[in-house]
Amino acid sequence: MKVSIITATFNSAATVLDTLKSVQSQTWQELEHIVVDGASTDDTLRLLEIGKHSGPFVSEPDKGIYDAMNKGLRLATGGIVGFLNADDVYADDGVLSRVVDLMERENLDALY
Repeated sequence: MKVSIITATFNSAATVLDTLKSVQSQTWQELEHIVVDGASTDDTLRLLEIGKHSGPFVSEPDKGIYDAMNKGLRLATGGIVGFLNADDVYADDGVLSRVVDLMERENLDALY
């Protein structure tokens, strides 16, 4: 099952590389990482390139984090959708694999 992870960013240069690496290191392979940036004026956009972000990406002014999250939801194509903020990381490389396993095994509609 495909997992869509949405990250909203705005002037997140201090942390966005850690977030990218955290998503890229997940063992679950059927994954799209959507980044919605609020037109950052720091090095966020350059770091997304350096960090080899290859998923869907939008950079334009928005009305705040929830507007950015909704933009990401419109782009998401996965059967499971999650949010990872631009200053957060997953606890380990197997988080998404365990999420998918649990959601499928227990036939869950939502998990937090």
